[in-house]
Amino acid sequence: MLLVRTWIEPVVAVAQLGGSFYDTGLLMVVKNHYNQTNSSSNSSSEDALQKAISNFYIIYKLITNLTPLLSAYILAKIGDRKNRKIPICVPLVGYLVSILFLLFVILLDWPIEVLYGSAAFNGLTGWFTTYWAGVMAFASLGSSESERSLRLIVIDSVFGLAGFAGSLISGHIFVHLKIKNHQGTVLVSCSLACYIFCLLYTLFVLRIPHSEKPNTEGPTSSMVKDKPIKENLQEPINTEYTECSRLLDDRSNVISAASPSEGSLNVSPSKVIISLLFISAMLYNASVNGAEDVITIFVLKEPLSWGPVNVGYGNAAAYMVFVTSFLGVYVFSKCLGDITMIIIGMVSFCAGILIMAFVRWTFLYYIARAVMMFSLIPLPTIRSILSKHVQESSYGKIFVVLQLALGIVAVITSTAFNEIYQATLDWFSGFCFIMICILSFFSLILISVAACKQYSRIDYTGMPTNN
Repeated sequence: MLLVRTWIEPVVAVAQLGGSFYDTGLLMVVKNHYNQTNSSSNSSSEDALQKAISNFYIIYKLITNLTPLLSAYILAKIGDRKNRKIPICVPLVGYLVSILFLLFVILLDWPIEVLYGSAAFNGLTGWFTTYWAGVMAFASLGSSESERSLRLIVIDSVFGLAGFAGSLISGHIFVHLKIKNHQGTVLVSCSLACYIFCLLYTLFVLRIPHSEKPNTEGPTSSMVKDKPIKENLQEPINTEYTECSRLLDDRSNVISAASPSEGSLNVSPSKVIISLLFISAMLYNASVNGAEDVITIFVLKEPLSWGPVNVGYGNAAAYMVFVTSFLGVYVFSKCLGDITMIIIGMVSFCAGILIMAFVRWTFLYYIARAVMMFSLIPLPTIRSILSKHVQESSYGKIFVVLQLALGIVAVITSTAFNEIYQATLDWFSGFCFIMICILSFFSLILISVAACKQYSRIDYTGMPTNN
């Protein structure tokens, strides 16, 4: 029972269930608001509606992505030093306030602009940047290095399954359940209840796990440790055997940074590889986030012209990638290295988003989503690699720094993609997806360079390569 209480999965699942309710409710409330505004001003142009919704999301995303810069690192640092629950609980409070603001917009007819204020408060409490970094640090603390990639992708798959379920029913709740002709009231209230549960569960039920440190001592070090001190002084340590063991371990993990004690090796190539991974993650995340932001608006216009139910189904299809990516990691990890899995995920996304550029029918949208089935693999795998090169006391900081970097680059590129989408709306609305495909291809190039440098580093040591 105590072990079950260390699982972060219930919080992730219920929070994402509430998040999917909130996302659908927010989109439809914003759409209805600008529909009424355009009708009252005798400007019911679909392009005008698309641009109004797009402009709202540009400002909303800017606020939510940039305001965590003021608090995210501080909260992560406090979490590392004091309590791992802090970077999880504080953002949950911010989410609660944001949902309350949306509920007041529906019930009390508050102006839609107040949601910018709720987004600012949500950002100041850490938003998803701090929350997800806290979740990743919490999960990493209770997993060994050999199992960490799978452990983190399990968290992501739970996240995706909850989002799938929530998106599948959110459209029906929005349409069929309402209070006093206020559409979305029940849906947003369900979201509020989910986050209240998560906050209470985290505070009173969840327990911080003890770290599961891997056995880093090789056979030689174990024998030396067990021998008396005099015997150790008389018998030299087999350093050649130890070095070969370490190199073989590097090879099996595909990518690894040399530890400070291994001064005989040139560690600078490892730093280059980590830098390439970091930049590649930022570019790839920017591509994925930009694509999702544009798709959110793209499906509302002709020729798709989706309503609340279809929007929910579309979001559910998007969340299925969490499940397929988990299955991909589970299978591929048995025979492939981390870098190869990352490349597979990036190729999957590039192909899918290129198909999305030419979507004109609903069935083609789902084909594009199916092609992107492994597109979630890269980011959790990169996080897993990075976590193996820092101490446990720095998990929160390294994850939040990565998340902040991802957020900053994503909000800049997302704004750019939304502007490109508005500019090309009249002649080819899918042009933006082609640009996103090109950007994600750059991240694929960087990962390939990292793989080449890793293999060349192993060759440099004189060990034979075996692909």
